[in-house]
Amino acid sequence: MFKKLLFLLLPIYINAQGYTSYFIGNSTNITTTTTSGVCLMGGATEHDNAMRWLLQRANGGDVVVLRSSGSSGYNNYLYEELGVQVNSVETLVITSVAGATNPYVLDKVANAEMIWFAGGNQWNYVSYFKDNALEDLLNNHINVKNAPIGGTSAGMAILSGKYFNAQNGSVTSTQAMNNPYHPNITLGYDDFLNPPFLADVITDTHYDNPDRKGRQSTFLARFKNDFNMNVKGVAANEYVAICIDEDGKARVFGDHPNYEEFAYFIQANCLNTEPIENIQAGVPLTWNFGGEALKVYTVPGTMTGEYFFDLSDWVTGNNVGGNWENWSVNAGVFNSNEGTPIDCTLSLSSNFNSEIQLYPNPFTTAISLYGIENAQITIFDVQGRTVWQQSITTNEKMDVDTLQPGLYLVRIVFDGKQVVKRMVKE
Repeated sequence: MFKKLLFLLLPIYINAQGYTSYFIGNSTNITTTTTSGVCLMGGATEHDNAMRWLLQRANGGDVVVLRSSGSSGYNNYLYEELGVQVNSVETLVITSVAGATNPYVLDKVANAEMIWFAGGNQWNYVSYFKDNALEDLLNNHINVKNAPIGGTSAGMAILSGKYFNAQNGSVTSTQAMNNPYHPNITLGYDDFLNPPFLADVITDTHYDNPDRKGRQSTFLARFKNDFNMNVKGVAANEYVAICIDEDGKARVFGDHPNYEEFAYFIQANCLNTEPIENIQAGVPLTWNFGGEALKVYTVPGTMTGEYFFDLSDWVTGNNVGGNWENWSVNAGVFNSNEGTPIDCTLSLSSNFNSEIQLYPNPFTTAISLYGIENAQITIFDVQGRTVWQQSITTNEKMDVDTLQPGLYLVRIVFDGKQVVKRMVKE
């Protein structure tokens, strides 16, 4: 009777310390040689083959699941249902900083060969795990021990150098694009977890339910505008997994073509060196650049993960199985269309760029080109619409009297190269 009473009280006592433990397997810790790997899942049910990929990198060691709510749902799944042998699986439900820094929790994380973050509320993970001993152990696990780690939904959201922390709650694409400084857009960077190949990336999940393309585009715009950071995006539909190996190859698992299941690898168009057309508080975002503000490689997820994106080389990587798209935001409205591969070889050195001049600026009725012989000139308004286009030679005047006063982007294409200039009509 006494032993039974003690057993019943034990979870209550542990929970009072800020965590609850659920354990299955061998209680004697073992140490194995692990292989680095990061697995990001979109937030619905786990993809079994992707999870097997991650478990195998633990090489039979001990698995720790970290979560801030829920209970032991992962234990049997990871320990016996996937057919990959591990020594143990322990779920730690952490509900406070005290729980995150409890010596028992720190010891279990320090000795884990694999760590998995469950879904939930990423602000709990940030506020409980950041700036303390647990954060240090997590980064040691990733970058010193070179051990596998992964997460789904909120767990995926925190596994990148830049992140949406959801401190004030979630934000929809519509809210974000219509006010890029919406109070719910709370971003963190370079101060929490640092998985390999994801230092300059912000992740997003549940990409198809609800549609989050617009909000992640807004996140990238904020980093570009506020901090002059060329942050990239990695995202997954909710039944999709992205598994990144030690070389940066990001394999995509899903059930395509039976379902529309994709991962997305998003970057600002390197040919556009101009500021974002319109980004300010309370005003709909315009980041257009002729409909090509963002270049996106869209990869279908398959059961075997044979298609991938090379995160070690965003410009000329050997990517397989996907298609390029162009994304943009026009007055708060998201747009996408079929695109072409990114080609930064068209970009010019800053010195050469400065030698090409359009004058006068500001202008009234006409402008002239100086610095090259022949070029194709295209002028876009702030909504990204083409308002003027013509082939011209050096010093040839361009009659632009019909343009309304305002800000314009002028694209100059010549000899297979491209320059963009910002000009104002008075």
